[in-house]
Amino acid sequence: MSQQIDYEKIEKSARARKTGLKAVTYVFLTLWAIIVLFPFYWMILTSVKSYSAYNSEYIPRFFTLSPTMQNYIDAFTTVPLTGYFANTLIFTIVTTAAMLFVTILAAFAFARLEFKGKDLAFTLFLALIMIPNELVIITNYVTMTSLDLRNTFAGLILPSVTSVFYIYLLRENFAQIPDELYYAAKVDGTSDFKYLTKVLIPICKPTIITITILKVIECWNSYVWPRLVTDEEAYFLVSNGIQAIRESGFGRENIPAMMAAVVVISVPLIVLFLIFHKKIMEGVSRGGTKG
Repeated sequence: MSQQIDYEKIEKSARARKTGLKAVTYVFLTLWAIIVLFPFYWMILTSVKSYSAYNSEYIPRFFTLSPTMQNYIDAFTTVPLTGYFANTLIFTIVTTAAMLFVTILAAFAFARLEFKGKDLAFTLFLALIMIPNELVIITNYVTMTSLDLRNTFAGLILPSVTSVFYIYLLRENFAQIPDELYYAAKVDGTSDFKYLTKVLIPICKPTIITITILKVIECWNSYVWPRLVTDEEAYFLVSNGIQAIRESGFGRENIPAMMAAVVVISVPLIVLFLIFHKKIMEGVSRGGTKG
């Protein structure tokens, strides 16, 4: 009987420790979530405060009793935010489509085709990851300038259609497909292109979707290169447009309207990530696991 009581005490103690550890974990995660999400809350809160209410606050308030949508109207009517959106949409769609075309073909070549010096070429290709991004930007800028492609969509798009990481990720995913499947397809007279489109792409669809989403996010957030290669407002993306708004009198004076513009720009990416975050995690883990 005493031995049974000891077991019960040990079990209760273990449950208590487990419960305590879980409680500490949840408290830590809650505090961390508050720290991470607070800037977004403050951005949205500021965007719904009126200009007069915001300027009259000597001590910032963490709530407002009279929210207004006038700042969002001002963000679209006072500055060319619609044009920034259109430019970014064109840049994102064209760049992502071109990148997928190049990435899929390059990954297939490195994963399935046999040619002399393939391993060496792939090793040198991966070595490009070690090159600082600043050097690449300088080289691309000189190239685009010499080709007279500054302040053009071609100058914006061309340097972004290749990604070493995405090619490597998809190549590892293609390499996981059994070789027997490829040899069987070749015996049946299937061409390499048909095997790619009918077999590899459907099987590796999660990784391709992940690459697409990550590229869309990358294009939408692109700042340094568009800022460098364009100085005409007609070609500004949303990131450059926000910077131009901030540097203008409008952005410096009307902070609530500035925050409204930032909210409008941020919402599409947040919604996109919330919808596809599971596919992103699935594609990255699948592409990085071999065997």
